[in-house]
Amino acid sequence: MKVIGAGFGRTGTLSLKAALERIGFGPCYHMVEFLKHPEHGPLWVAALDGETIEWDDVFGEYESTTDWPACNFWRELSERYPEAKVVLTVRDPERWWHSIETTLFTASRNEQLPSPHAVAEMGRRLMGKTFDGRTGTADRDHVIQRFEEHNARVRQGVAPDRLLVFQVAEGWGPLCDFLGVEAPGEPFPHLNEGANFQQMIRQLAEGMPGARGGSHRTVGDSAPRTTPSAESASGEPPVSR
Repeated sequence: MKVIGAGFGRTGTLSLKAALERIGFGPCYHMVEFLKHPEHGPLWVAALDGETIEWDDVFGEYESTTDWPACNFWRELSERYPEAKVVLTVRDPERWWHSIETTLFTASRNEQLPSPHAVAEMGRRLMGKTFDGRTGTADRDHVIQRFEEHNARVRQGVAPDRLLVFQVAEGWGPLCDFLGVEAPGEPFPHLNEGANFQQMIRQLAEGMPGARGGSHRTVGDSAPRTTPSAESASGEPPVSR
């Protein structure tokens, strides 16, 4: 593991995945990779429940990670892989709220995510843990607070020379300088994560492995879907505001 992405989903994490893979830090583990590996579900559930897991069992050949669920475990991963650098993708909180509200939260409320399904169940568990089970339209301020607290924890918890706070709109320059590689002579990838999310929903509904009626086990059968808590998925207290 060479690069740990600590930013929440909907902050350009899919674009960062593509960028990291382009400059030699691939493959990169992103939530979309979970579609290919629903067998990782029990490991992530164990981690969410506070158990110690062997991270190499999840990441294997992956050289970088970004997005959920891994971003919630940035502290554990930075300790497990002490030579890895950390990239915190950030975004204007209001725009981030609009993005997550119109994709993941809306899909969950409308039951667009097939259930049971390893990815859908993981998403419900993770969102419940991260946002205390409060992801309704009336919970905007609470969700944004959790987002900002997470970013503050990462800034406080990672040594400055190991951390890049990054907006994907900045392009190749800051990222390549930070990682010590040459910038490609091509545009930085700016992928439409909203469109990608809708594509994922369609794939799940159309019966990708692990979808309703599929053969993969459901994640977290023996645990509640959400765990109301004022702590992050790693069990860390909120940052003082």
